[in-house]
Amino acid sequence: MQTQFTQAIEQICEEKNIPKDTVMEAVEAALAAAYKKDYGERDQEVRVHISEESGAIEVYVTKTVVEEVEDEYMEISLEKAVRLKKDIKVGDTIEIMDLPADFGRIAAQTAKQVIVQRIREAERDIVFAEYQDKEGEIVNCIVQRVEGDTIICDLGKSSAILYKNEQIPGERYYPNQRFRVYVVKVEQTSRGPQIIVSRSHPGMVKKLFETEVPEIGTGAVEIKGIAREAGGRTKIAVSGKQDGLDPVGAFVGQRGIRVQSVTNEIGGEKIDIILYDEDTKVYIENAISPAKVAEITLDEKEQKATVKVPEDQLSLAIGKQGQNVRLAAKLTGWNIDIEGSDSAGVEKVEEVAKIKPKKEDKKDLEAAILEAVKAQNVPEAEETEVASETAEAKPEVVAEDTEVTEPAADEKSEDVVADSKPEAEETVEPDQEKSA
Repeated sequence: MQTQFTQAIEQICEEKNIPKDTVMEAVEAALAAAYKKDYGERDQEVRVHISEESGAIEVYVTKTVVEEVEDEYMEISLEKAVRLKKDIKVGDTIEIMDLPADFGRIAAQTAKQVIVQRIREAERDIVFAEYQDKEGEIVNCIVQRVEGDTIICDLGKSSAILYKNEQIPGERYYPNQRFRVYVVKVEQTSRGPQIIVSRSHPGMVKKLFETEVPEIGTGAVEIKGIAREAGGRTKIAVSGKQDGLDPVGAFVGQRGIRVQSVTNEIGGEKIDIILYDEDTKVYIENAISPAKVAEITLDEKEQKATVKVPEDQLSLAIGKQGQNVRLAAKLTGWNIDIEGSDSAGVEKVEEVAKIKPKKEDKKDLEAAILEAVKAQNVPEAEETEVASETAEAKPEVVAEDTEVTEPAADEKSEDVVADSKPEAEETVEPDQEKSA
């Protein structure tokens, strides 16, 4: 029948979820330490065995057989050793069972602290082994307390630390808040396992997409690379392995539901999903998106890419405070220089130059306007004013409405006279009535 001692050990095993063998080893080691402290020496070799059925404690001390005993804790005479084992010789070692009368009560009190310590160590080992397998995974946590810039999170069986540099900039944390974190590192320390978690790690975005996009698990699509600036923007390169499947569409989801779920989990951070390509130029062009690229020059030796974009796309390619080009460089692994291309601007200037009126046409136009005004009997002062205003304004109208092939000067004059007659008549009518 089991004693209260063995029953207590079984109860500890159930409460702490610790294997019984681990607890028994801890108790036996504690009792051996207690025996050496109260009944022997520190250098003694002592072994304790506890019967699982009866709970009986047996203490065995190892001693060396000698002719004359100088240290009774470490040595035994040949005469006494022969009584225990007949074929024993000098120089051999023998285990002697020794159990003092009051060892049970004294040992229990002496070994109490040692047993508790060993059980704690066993618990720590179990937690360390469990969470070590979760490195690189996402787990749920609850904010336990906030200590300055450091957040202590409760993972259930253990606590984790969310340092300042692992937090999303601008994100606020408060007690009992629930969210998901990425397990960065699990290490064993003197105080137990230390679990470091993160919300700014690029791996978190990857794992979130793995939970949202089932095609990743089947191998139909693959994540080729991730570049992230937490709280700002993330670029993720994807590729497809199945014909007819759009990898970007698989990550975006119907009406953007998949990418939106990931975005909501990381505080509304923007995510750019681009298509991976084996061609470096195409890959870099995709990484620079949403800006349009005019030309890309690669320097294989220095791993440097010079990207030319139209002037109106320059700020878009660089991004706010250089964020877009910086993430593209991280994603592709190339140093990227952005340069503006003014070729589009030159073409526009040339087109405008083609439709500008010539000097000769302008002079003929002014002369025709003056003649038309004189025909309506306009005074000289008004003639000069109308002529100057028309001379300044009319060439711009002609330049805007004229195609590349210009009409003749005579045709222009007729059109202008037709347009200007109503104005001249309106201006002259009062004077004509007075003269009449």
